[in-house]
Amino acid sequence: MTTLSQSPKAAQFALIFITMIWGGTFLAVQYALNFSSPMFFVGCRFAVAALTILLISIKSMRGLTLKEILAGTAIGIVIAIGYGTQTIALQTILSSESAFLTALYVPLVPILMWVIFQKRPSLMTWLGTALAFIGLVLLTGNGISNISLSYGQTLTLICAFVIALEIILIGYFAGKVNLRRVTVIQLAVASCLSFVSMPIIGEHSIPDFSWQLSILVFSLGLASALIQFVMNWAQRMVDPTRAAIIYAGEPVWAGVFGRIAGERLPLLALFGGCLVVLGVLVSELKFKLLEKQKES
Repeated sequence: MTTLSQSPKAAQFALIFITMIWGGTFLAVQYALNFSSPMFFVGCRFAVAALTILLISIKSMRGLTLKEILAGTAIGIVIAIGYGTQTIALQTILSSESAFLTALYVPLVPILMWVIFQKRPSLMTWLGTALAFIGLVLLTGNGISNISLSYGQTLTLICAFVIALEIILIGYFAGKVNLRRVTVIQLAVASCLSFVSMPIIGEHSIPDFSWQLSILVFSLGLASALIQFVMNWAQRMVDPTRAAIIYAGEPVWAGVFGRIAGERLPLLALFGGCLVVLGVLVSELKFKLLEKQKES
């Protein structure tokens, strides 16, 4: 019998759960920028996340290998670039624009998988991805014609590309390395790179201490630790393209939490959210049909 820790279905539910948390962090990050500069906040956030995973993985760190260091470093680099560009961009663009542009990693994952690994996506994968993409366009309430590439939007496009690479890298190394060791390395690398980049992008001072910032750093650090750990664990059993479609629910949850905070999504955006969910269901249907064929 398949144990819970080896169950693909449990892994999918875990990814859906962290996608909810991921969407909820959107407003928190925007609020945190009232008290901190972007890269300092990203660095502190991942420092807390790295320390959290390290404290529960000290014994596991003794067997650290070169392959795990390289894997963690590669993933950590793309995390720092992805979260860094997104956080900087949030200073200059609206959350709806950021949600749409960031979520472009959904169609980017199968395209990059095709380019890098010659792994041609199936018809149902393309259909699910297309539905999710259209849903994300509608979810913004703007449409493609109203999106112009400002500095912030360009940074967010870079973020989307890098997040797609992160998902692919995690899928590539999943099952080949120790989960805890790689998670600690990638979070530590992301934190260090964020701090190192501060003077490069013009952050020459550390923000004044505030309890609001401290609470946000600690809370989002714990959330980041959970998100990265679960992503690494679950993607040993979930295909990167399928994982990307599940992650497409992030802006849906961001919209839900935004509504709770006082935002009101238009009807067109709500319809877009339904299309995103439909994209996930279409991808799920594809895998269920394959499982039935294998069993027969």
